[in-house]
Amino acid sequence: MQAQKIIDNSTKMTSKLIQPPYLKAGDTVAIVAPSGILKHREREIQQAVDLLKSWGLHSVVGKYVFKKADHFAGTDAERCEDLQNALDNPSVSAIWCARGGYGTVRILDDLDYTRFRKNPKWIIGYSDITALHNQVHNEGFQSLHALMAVSLTKDLDDIKETVATFKSAIFGTPNNYTLKGSKYNRVGEASGELVGGNLTILHTMLGSKESIDTSGKILFIEEIGEYKYHIDRMLQSMKRAGYFDNLSGLVVGDMSRMRKNTTLWGTSIEELIIDALQEYNFPIVFNMPAGHEKDNRALILGRVVDLKVKKDQSTLDFSE
Repeated sequence: MQAQKIIDNSTKMTSKLIQPPYLKAGDTVAIVAPSGILKHREREIQQAVDLLKSWGLHSVVGKYVFKKADHFAGTDAERCEDLQNALDNPSVSAIWCARGGYGTVRILDDLDYTRFRKNPKWIIGYSDITALHNQVHNEGFQSLHALMAVSLTKDLDDIKETVATFKSAIFGTPNNYTLKGSKYNRVGEASGELVGGNLTILHTMLGSKESIDTSGKILFIEEIGEYKYHIDRMLQSMKRAGYFDNLSGLVVGDMSRMRKNTTLWGTSIEELIIDALQEYNFPIVFNMPAGHEKDNRALILGRVVDLKVKKDQSTLDFSE
């Protein structure tokens, strides 16, 4: 076993990220599709519009949301235009991504945040939208890791907590979470900005200007449809890049639909993560209900959180 790295977790950003204004009745939400194609998803988009209306919010659906360009919801230029228009529009208070998949990274370099900086708004989504969260974070703003429009089910009771935490987050009621215990939890306490999202996207951002500085922060990760050895490879690569050297804590969300290789990995995903990060001393908590499952609780990225990890029960509290 390698010697444990005793690291100084006191390194923190001196300035807090800017919080976009919370929404109120009468505000407008733009629905855009910066990633994958929305094939036969008209019902979910209409349901999203209806849900927002039931909360007293207006909505505007991007011009190219239902366009088709092979894998993507329109060409790169079309998807970028929809997102840029929403970023620039002073009457838009939040940008709700329709779905993930793949494609956001292809338009990052063409986005202009000049008007957004003067009129910040919530950017909402998960999975592939992690690339956008990273960019917004490095611009100095908070964003919202939460369900997307096509995440809506016909019966919203199936995703009651997902919808409730999304609503409370955008309207300004803090979501504080009590997480069920895990024998794999690494006990400890930490405080810092919450950052992160999909592990694959975080890994692919390494070396680019969208990679985030994790020093003094609490990292959230989730994943879907990967082999365990892929998870280990990404963690090892990030570790070699110094990603975890000054991390204050790690929150592990859903690791969904792990694929089985012909050569079995041999341990659980929890054991894999603990083993890969064994030389660090920051707390690690499992069982955060966020990611690609129906129960996908909202997380404000860039917000300072307090993390208390125990074996039997842990808490993740968002500070104001």
